[in-house]
Amino acid sequence: MAEFATIARPYAKALFSLAQEQNQIESWLDELKTLAEIVLQTKVQLLIDEPECEDRKKAEAIISLLDNQPAESIKNLMVLLAQNKRLSILPEIYTLFQDYTLSLNHIKEATVYTAYAIDDAQFAHIVTDLEAHFKSKLKVHQIVAPELIGGIKVEVGDQVLDLSVQGRLNSLHVALMN
Repeated sequence: MAEFATIARPYAKALFSLAQEQNQIESWLDELKTLAEIVLQTKVQLLIDEPECEDRKKAEAIISLLDNQPAESIKNLMVLLAQNKRLSILPEIYTLFQDYTLSLNHIKEATVYTAYAIDDAQFAHIVTDLEAHFKSKLKVHQIVAPELIGGIKVEVGDQVLDLSVQGRLNSLHVALMN
């Protein structure tokens, strides 16, 4: 999806700048999330890929699926994306917009893989240690991955901190093979 990120980045930056100017970052984030979820639906994908349907009608059809009436700027975005054949990159635009929002607040998104479920107190302690290690506030998601055998594996952006038993076994295997 690196291609989508490249295509989506200018849209996301422009939207983020506009949302910042209007002091509406959170509302835009919510709208983009909803639109991204709508665009991922199979029937909507079929509509987007339909060559005989006019671009404006595609945008209007997707907008009509929203629970509430969106701002004029959201409607304009949808029409622009439809005209440029870019409706399918809405999920990537949302992801980038979310990253810009977290960056603005000096927060990084992290995924913590654990071999088994851990209680909230232990997890809070791990998060505190990780924030000190990465020198940043973290928005953390936990995923249980039994294949780790024990320990944790952390992904923050493109950084990976592997403190799992499986990671150590892999390192040992590589060392023994060389």
